[in-house]
Amino acid sequence: MSSIEVKTFDNPDESNTNFKNAKIDIVKVGDQRVMRLVLQPGWKWSQDIKPTVGTDSCKAKHLGVIVSGAVCAKHDDGTELTYKAGDAYSIEPGHDGWVVGDKPAVVYEFHGKWGE
Repeated sequence: MSSIEVKTFDNPDESNTNFKNAKIDIVKVGDQRVMRLVLQPGWKWSQDIKPTVGTDSCKAKHLGVIVSGAVCAKHDDGTELTYKAGDAYSIEPGHDGWVVGDKPAVVYEFHGKWGE
């Protein structure tokens, strides 16, 4: 077994376009799952994902890096923060989120599941 493994998002192991205003590409590298999310302007978790998953807020933990655009996350406790290109982030379960502005947000996430 090789000690080096490289995968490309140009040929992901999985793709999901079932969510409104979002595309998710997933590669499995090592024993990890890495996701690239492209969130379109107007995307909002509570409008575009909540009807599919059926919870009041997102119950996933997120750990990632945003490479373009901006996203605002609002936690159930009222904490609200916008993160933008170049920011690394960690978001605990129990939140809403939405794209800020008129540019798509592209993020890479390294923890948890998204929209599941």
